[in-house]
Amino acid sequence: MQFKTKLIPLAAALAFIGSASAEDVVRIGHVAPLSGPNAHLGKDNQNGAEMAVEELNAKGFTINGKKVRLELQNEDDASDPKQGTAVAQKLADAKVKGVIGHLNSGTTVPASRIYAQANIPQISPSTTLPLYTHQGYKTAFRVVASDEKLGGTLAKYAAQNLKVKTVAVIDDQTAYGKGVADEFAKALRKQPGVTILGRQFTTDRATDFSAILTAIKAKKPDLIFFGGMDAVGGPMLKQMKALGIDAKFMAGDGACTDALPRLAGDAIGEGRVTCAEAGGVTGPQEKVWDDFRARYKKKYGQDVQLYAPYVYDAVMAMATAMHNAKSAEPAQYLPELKKVDFPGVTGRIAFDANGDLKEGTLTMYTYKGGKKTKMEVVR
Repeated sequence: MQFKTKLIPLAAALAFIGSASAEDVVRIGHVAPLSGPNAHLGKDNQNGAEMAVEELNAKGFTINGKKVRLELQNEDDASDPKQGTAVAQKLADAKVKGVIGHLNSGTTVPASRIYAQANIPQISPSTTLPLYTHQGYKTAFRVVASDEKLGGTLAKYAAQNLKVKTVAVIDDQTAYGKGVADEFAKALRKQPGVTILGRQFTTDRATDFSAILTAIKAKKPDLIFFGGMDAVGGPMLKQMKALGIDAKFMAGDGACTDALPRLAGDAIGEGRVTCAEAGGVTGPQEKVWDDFRARYKKKYGQDVQLYAPYVYDAVMAMATAMHNAKSAEPAQYLPELKKVDFPGVTGRIAFDANGDLKEGTLTMYTYKGGKKTKMEVVR
């Protein structure tokens, strides 16, 4: 007996396979500085995103009862606003289903307009500039507290816990650095008995701070507050020591990293530096935090630098919304993203009407024995 076989033309067969694969894959973008002075933080973010995607895929992530595979499209914005908007347009043109990023406020804010125009949900794991979620874009979310809380809490801590009376403020003139320094200074002026001696400025690419530090030294401040990232904060601490400046040093989350002791050397001191990280957990949730850090170190052979847990939570929030909406289409899952409410690695993940966390917490740290040491969680 002879069987007749109907052959499908090759082009049609390939088109069918491609269509089936496209249906099974959900691609989301991730943007961070993978080059430049903040590349160590950008790679940390990328690792956090990849961990989340790999774990979801391993568990058999489903949308509308169908198993799908998440894919990550990593892009580098180099902490540069122009490159950030170019990358945002690239992701919009690629029609990704969502974006995790960017790291810096200076890249996140201009990129957010492009994502909003394309109706692509964006969750930043680290942008603290209040403007980001106050532009009226329904697509903008963040999983960290804003500069209003960060700067305000640091100012209160400086006055009430560190008991400082005179403070010099430095910022790197980026959207993040200026933003957190502005909020710190505004809140500090409300603290009785504390004087701001002046404001100095540098850049996020600077390496020589001798002129501004010499000017500050003459005023003998109790504390120097720095608005910027660890790549500048570390060398600044070194030069403070070289000039014999004994002032305490305070910074926001951008400089509150495990890498700061390496960048500052022995100038890190013992309890000299106080910084705050946006987010924080207490009680039973601390085990979840510790377990994440252990998994991260086992996978990558190094400790979390800073934002990886927040990136992980951002991916999980987006995946949860897709699952609940039974769709990966932005127009379908965006309303569900506004409703997510779950205990993440970094704390409760639930958004208010602006896309900010409903319960933004902060964790205060110092450095002892060359290691970042947790002091307390502030709500």
